[in-house]
Amino acid sequence: MAYKSLTSITVSDIESVGISTEVASAFHRRLKEIIATHGAGTPATWHNITNTILTPDLPFSFHQMLYYACYIDFGPDPPAWIPDPECALSTNVGQLLERRGKEFLGSAYKDPISSFSDFQKFSVSNPEVFWKNVLDEMNISFSTPPECILRENLPGESSLTHPGGQWLPGASINPAKNCLVENAKRSLNDTAIIWRDEHHDDLPVQRMTFKELQEEVWLVAYALEALGLEKGSAIAIDMPMHVKSVVIYLAIVLAGYVVVSIADSFAAGEISTRLNISNAKVIFTQDLIIRGDKSIPLYSRVVEAKSPLAVVIPTRGSEFSMELRNGDFSWHDFLDRANSLKGKEFVAVEQPVEAFTNILFSSGTTGEPKAIPWTNITPLKAAADAWCHLDIRKGDVVSWPTNLGWMMGPWLVYASLINGASMALYNGSPLGSGFAKFVQDAKVTMLGVIPSIVRSWKSANSTSGYDWSAIRCFGSTGEASNVDEYLWLMGRALYKPVIEYCGGTEIGGGFITGSLLQPQSVAAFSTPAMCCSLFILDEEGHPIPQDVPGMGELALGPIMFGASITLLNADHYAVYFKGMPVYNGKVLRRHGDVFERTAKGYYHAHGRADDTMNLGGIKVSSVEIERLCNGVDSSILETAAIGVPPSGGGPEQLVVAVVFKNPSTTTQDLHQLRISFNSALQKKLNPLFRVSRVVSLPSLPRTASNKVMRRVLRQQLSENNQSSKI
Repeated sequence: MAYKSLTSITVSDIESVGISTEVASAFHRRLKEIIATHGAGTPATWHNITNTILTPDLPFSFHQMLYYACYIDFGPDPPAWIPDPECALSTNVGQLLERRGKEFLGSAYKDPISSFSDFQKFSVSNPEVFWKNVLDEMNISFSTPPECILRENLPGESSLTHPGGQWLPGASINPAKNCLVENAKRSLNDTAIIWRDEHHDDLPVQRMTFKELQEEVWLVAYALEALGLEKGSAIAIDMPMHVKSVVIYLAIVLAGYVVVSIADSFAAGEISTRLNISNAKVIFTQDLIIRGDKSIPLYSRVVEAKSPLAVVIPTRGSEFSMELRNGDFSWHDFLDRANSLKGKEFVAVEQPVEAFTNILFSSGTTGEPKAIPWTNITPLKAAADAWCHLDIRKGDVVSWPTNLGWMMGPWLVYASLINGASMALYNGSPLGSGFAKFVQDAKVTMLGVIPSIVRSWKSANSTSGYDWSAIRCFGSTGEASNVDEYLWLMGRALYKPVIEYCGGTEIGGGFITGSLLQPQSVAAFSTPAMCCSLFILDEEGHPIPQDVPGMGELALGPIMFGASITLLNADHYAVYFKGMPVYNGKVLRRHGDVFERTAKGYYHAHGRADDTMNLGGIKVSSVEIERLCNGVDSSILETAAIGVPPSGGGPEQLVVAVVFKNPSTTTQDLHQLRISFNSALQKKLNPLFRVSRVVSLPSLPRTASNKVMRRVLRQQLSENNQSSKI
């Protein structure tokens, strides 16, 4: 719809969105006062509108009217939120800069807001200084301290041999211990976890202190040792993210084993693949997943996957809905093996920083998921991103609907607990009003989302009537976001900022994000993450000059704290560095997303440059999808799966291009084929995947070496987004 300027808005315009004449007149008077003081279209104008006019109960169309009217002549990237100088001083980074800013930046230091970009650049050029300070700020304890922060080149080796350098050489640590011990960030009586089960939405939230969490983790760690596994053995978790799965996760790490992360939505074949790649010796799971009025079998999938020994938790009470395999343990019997040690401290197993702590999986382009080990350093990267960019600190309550099978699950554990915050877990679907009420009752201060969840809330008006005013900021990751949906989200919490956060499993956190010390534009990133340098490559594969607007495939500076240094089932150097350009003597790291840097210094994501896509926050290869689609119908010659962003922006939608053996296939056949594709994908790959559209092509575009040019297809489908056939 067309929007007017602020000065052109009348009382009648305000009434037209469903606001009474009396209230509309009062709003109009206030609007005129704001314009007289701050102008008709400035960030200060919008800031005052959000502070004194807009509230969550007003029609969202009124919010849109004022937002678009305020910025009608502003151009791209209008700030939807601007930092308050006084609040900026109380942020983690603001406090550090007030104490040490002149030491870091010299006379150029002014204040946390003005000097934030300079501080980010300082972190890139002075990683040793930056990381020493941040690790101290987070009270990270080592059993053996590092010899130094960063050793870029090993003796006798060039920077091309180990492009990421060696971080914290000689140090030993246990990241789970760093989540649990008492220090300046937390006392043992502080709340560690807040939770509620679905269908118990009218009961008070439940709480667990750090002391109680300690003792639960110690008991599970002792029970794990009673299994007689070698230290360093891989132990899988295939469960929803709730209190027990978090306790199990921390116990595995505390006891010196390696977590294997498996999402609870995976089919048996995908579970089996991950168990085999990781050589897992044990798996923790539960009999059922309860979502709404549905009971979804989980243990039976684990059995079908021919898992090793399973420890099975009953979802309801202490009884199982099925019989366990011979050799598998019930949760009760597993803990019974260590009950005599209940309450006794478990001495953490401290290991070198390069030891593995978690194996996670990310799809590549070969059809087999990449197995990415997190070392003992990676959790510190996750916690530091939270400290620096999402400002998580003691007293915060952090909620992010996710799963331990994806990197944001472990990220949430470390980001909240290491920083002395409470983790808020809702055991149920995050899509309904029950979750919205939990956010209110738990007094969540940092709420993480993915755009598809926000879309569901907005569509169903799930948040209506709930007070989200405790929220200080939102975090968003997993997919490209949409301006109107995120404007709506900000409005639910009295216009708190959305910190966009993009990274990867192989990075352990983000490489590009936002900050509470910078103006935030909706659906845009405002800064590279601390200690990260970004390079946008031109069509010849060369980095365009820094700070110059442009769009292209993104590459990363190789010196990144916590980033992966090996893969279990692929050549790490070949995947991330081979064939990449060298800049200032350092080979750049491949990432694979297309990014745009705008004239105002913001960044926008434009999807994958290679043959993987992002569906509902899950990265998946085209090959995996095509392998299933090709076998759905004997009339299919070949398929190409492409993630296409919708015309209005937002998460990628799955489109499958089909070449038929007989070119006279009808449109009706395409509709039936879409149903068949969805059935195959949801049964054999992931129940969350859905084909949005099927298009018919006479042939697929190919390179001279006969490779399918999915990037060309993606571009064509994007340009013809409303068409059913190219």
